[in-house]
Amino acid sequence: MRDLQAAAGTPVAAVPSTPEAQATPEAQAAPDAQAAPEVRAPAGRRRGIVLACVAAFVLAADAITKAIVVSHLREDEPVHLIGNVLELWLTRNSGAAFSVGTGQTAVFTLIAIGVIVAIVRTARRLYSLGWAVALGLLLGGAAGNLADRIFRAPGLFRGDVVDWIGVTPRYYPIFNLADSAIVCGGILIVILAMRGYHLDGTRTDHRTEDSASEPAPQAPDGEQAPQAADGPGAELDPEQAKLDPEQAKLDPEQ
Repeated sequence: MRDLQAAAGTPVAAVPSTPEAQATPEAQAAPDAQAAPEVRAPAGRRRGIVLACVAAFVLAADAITKAIVVSHLREDEPVHLIGNVLELWLTRNSGAAFSVGTGQTAVFTLIAIGVIVAIVRTARRLYSLGWAVALGLLLGGAAGNLADRIFRAPGLFRGDVVDWIGVTPRYYPIFNLADSAIVCGGILIVILAMRGYHLDGTRTDHRTEDSASEPAPQAPDGEQAPQAADGPGAELDPEQAKLDPEQAKLDPEQ
């Protein structure tokens, strides 16, 4: 067979002798593509566990502190810890966080349920530790206040939220641990977004994008920017065009 190919003028190609050498580039890249999900899936489960642990801690701490406050404090008798700066003051709130929207209990109940469902669905594609903590704070805070709306008086999905932390209560609304977790989670989300962190664990470098978008430097007025000579038809500098006659004789093979 080699003699026939050589006689016809066809170059003889070496035939790989091993299966690894015979494999095409697509076939060699296939195992790497299949191995990528196997490496990334455990990281996603770990981030989901972090989110669940943070949410469970916030929910438990909020429920325990509310139970203690309800059993030991009276609504008309605040406890002054640091004068009028820090007080323990039991109040009932039918609105949102920090006593906002009083009287719209049913509306905020539906909003809390929607937030919880959205966070749980987002956890499926969560690979960032920072986002896991932030969403865990939001989930625990929303669940803590939702539990009050479901189980406390005056009725199902219309219950009042227990607030008890007063920081200069004359000028600032009274709140609870669930409200604090929601605010901290929101602040952390803003920081992560500003620094370019995404849910999937990747990060966008804004400095690289800014440098890539900068225009190319321009030559001063009255001067032409240097241009690269590409192709046989590119213009030459007048000084370079003045060549010695002997140097202008190029080799035909070049």
